[in-house]
Amino acid sequence: MPEISRFFGIIIKMYYDEHFPPHFHAEYGEFEALIRIEDFTLIKGKLPPRVLGFVMEWTAIHKDELFEEWNLACEDKPLFKIKPLD
Repeated sequence: MPEISRFFGIIIKMYYDEHFPPHFHAEYGEFEALIRIEDFTLIKGKLPPRVLGFVMEWTAIHKDELFEEWNLACEDKPLFKIKPLD
């Protein structure tokens, strides 16, 4: 699963040939969550509240890029890195 961003110990990944709805995986230590890109909904998993806040902030900033990544992943094309949260 390609890593598309990393910040504050949070790793953002996206699978190829993934199921709908468009989403990404956020990992932090032993925690993992699936986040829907469209409305930032937590689909599955759990993250500590502060970490989830960082992920939501990052998602809001990079929503369009995440949809581009999703489309590339669906076409089995190489993914690019997205700027981390500062």
